[in-house]
Amino acid sequence: MLKKRLVGVITVKDGWAVQSFGYRRYLPLGHPEWLAENLDRWGADEILVLCIDRTGRGLGPDFDLLRRLGSLGLSTPLGFGGGIRTVADAGAIIQAGAERVCIDAALRDAAVVRGISALTGAQAIIGALPLSFDGQDLQRLNYLSGRSEPLTGEDLSLFDTRVVSEALIIDWQNEGSAGAFNIELIKRLPASDVPLIAFGGVSEAAQLETLFANERVAAAGIGNFLCYREHAVQTFKRQAGGSSIREARFVSDSK
Repeated sequence: MLKKRLVGVITVKDGWAVQSFGYRRYLPLGHPEWLAENLDRWGADEILVLCIDRTGRGLGPDFDLLRRLGSLGLSTPLGFGGGIRTVADAGAIIQAGAERVCIDAALRDAAVVRGISALTGAQAIIGALPLSFDGQDLQRLNYLSGRSEPLTGEDLSLFDTRVVSEALIIDWQNEGSAGAFNIELIKRLPASDVPLIAFGGVSEAAQLETLFANERVAAAGIGNFLCYREHAVQTFKRQAGGSSIREARFVSDSK
């Protein structure tokens, strides 16, 4: 059985790591590099850096930030998203040292996403889906317009054809709220072979146990809740327990 993973998510706005509340209110946390170093040292299984303001402002990927991250010598696999407009953008991110790129597949030209997949392989692409549930149907957030729209089969077409390796299911309304991830987003998502990463409002070990009991969920993403205490990764993994999750590790400052 493949082990479940704990992904440390760093949300970046205006070049700074931020604590985000529903992608509407933000508190500064510091330099993204500091958080990445800590997550690497504390034993996260993967680090995902999401620059949330690049696409909406018509900017490309933040290659300066990516170069700074690359200089850290991280041993943890790095994913990077934000501002990816072309196949060349994605290729440059991989060449700069990231293992994977994260793309809002529903808002990107399908031909571009397929081109990236052809260049890098599907294993190097995470498809982001910011979702909410209105009590009847799943809604997808269009972050360019700021409005929620019905989730359609067309939105899911790239997942159905395995152009991406995993889907990042973002509970954007509860992002930043403790213990608030809406499990209905997972339960009501149409069936697909693409593994899921649950993110947004995941802050408790009991949530991990519930999420990881679902065979579709391959990983859980946790953001600022990993920043409050040094041994947060180990604590989450120890409390979640069981044989389904990767064992915790810790590298001291003397590495």
